[in-house]
Amino acid sequence: MTEKYDPYENAIAERINGILKQEFDIAGNIEKIELKKQVIKNVIEIYNDRRPHLSNHMLTPKQMHQQNKLKRKQYKSKKLNNDLIVQL
Repeated sequence: MTEKYDPYENAIAERINGILKQEFDIAGNIEKIELKKQVIKNVIEIYNDRRPHLSNHMLTPKQMHQQNKLKRKQYKSKKLNNDLIVQL
């Protein structure tokens, strides 16, 4: 879960995990833990420093965080309507 306990942020984290598993096959058949750690480290470096992202205006996450002109896409959070309480 995320620091702010926001389920929408958790969805973004799950999306990143999915990309790492599907595009880079980090869940592959590597049995040695040290080798698996190195592969994951390399994949994260590629993801952050080399792979452009459509939601970041085709910048890498590192480039997006280093600039201050473009804003990353924000996903609307659904607010619960506390006025509608069903009583049984």
